[in-house]
Amino acid sequence: MKNLCLILFLLFLVGCLGNKKVTVVDPGLDDAPRIMGLDYRDFEKAATKAITDMLQSGAVNKPGGGRYVLAISRITNDTMQHIDTDQLIKKIRVELLRSGKVVTSTAIGLNGPEDPLVAKTRQLRQSQEVNQRTVAKKGQIIAPDLSLSGKIIQRNNRIDDDTQQVDYYFQLSLTDVNNGLALWEGETPIIKRGSSETVSW
Repeated sequence: MKNLCLILFLLFLVGCLGNKKVTVVDPGLDDAPRIMGLDYRDFEKAATKAITDMLQSGAVNKPGGGRYVLAISRITNDTMQHIDTDQLIKKIRVELLRSGKVVTSTAIGLNGPEDPLVAKTRQLRQSQEVNQRTVAKKGQIIAPDLSLSGKIIQRNNRIDDDTQQVDYYFQLSLTDVNNGLALWEGETPIIKRGSSETVSW
């Protein structure tokens, strides 16, 4: 009887798992219905617009050539959703690096280094087990020229009893750290309208 119950349970489990279909989504061909919250397509749109505007403005064209060094400052999530702002910033960083105009410092950031190993390797200067000629020398970390800061804002509005509108604003500022002046600022609004029964978080 125990064996029969176990077999039935396993068959049930296999049947349940077998019905769960998983599909790999091609972002370029994704025509799935939109949601009231933010999804990857919204971050893609906001990042692409920011990159295009920034490059076209000439703000990252360094006089005399060369590349600017960028540090990431505070990117505030002022939405009802638990989102990682790197979902927006990483694409911007990647495309700026590909442009040949900007490199991002991972050794300097608002909340400390993004890559703590940069500082950690400098502690090897005290180690007798490490060839000191291969340890990073003092004064080698490059200070940033530019700082990228911003905010993602969400505003919910009821249109009528059945319809709501959610406004999202992706706001970014590129600042010259030497004089504190913004070299570029951009805002991308993403407006969604749908059923008032749909949640946006």
